[in-house]
Amino acid sequence: MKKKVADMAADSSSALCRAGLAASDFEIASAATSTEEIGNPVYPPARRLLNARGISCDGHTARQMNQSDYDYYDYIVLMDRNNLRNLRWNIDADCYRFETAQGSRSEGRKKISLIMDWTSRPGDVADPWYTGNFDATWKDVNEGCDGLLDFIITSRK
Repeated sequence: MKKKVADMAADSSSALCRAGLAASDFEIASAATSTEEIGNPVYPPARRLLNARGISCDGHTARQMNQSDYDYYDYIVLMDRNNLRNLRWNIDADCYRFETAQGSRSEGRKKISLIMDWTSRPGDVADPWYTGNFDATWKDVNEGCDGLLDFIITSRK
């Protein structure tokens, strides 16, 4: 069983091992929902934070999500409601939420969620572009990824 998750960044190898999964069972990609940064490299403060945590983003440039991404991936995980709005304009997506940590269930193609929906504090990720606080964003993203991974592991049983 290969699950594909967009924008998942947490290092949860021990949880994967306990569930009988490996990192190779996942395909993770990142794409923008707008055109503002297309072709640009990772923002320097974000690059520094990732490098400090042993995550290379060398050669990564922003690209925009497209219909084939939506059709291909099992989960589309967005950072905030602005991404959700942009997605509605750019692809033919059913933009209602997937089952989240709060337990709301959707049917059919509904596979989009906000990353913080997978935590006990749903809402938008603290956007470091405006806050300058990349550590808060790191914490939000990791907490959301852990919640999503728990869901994937639990739903696999």
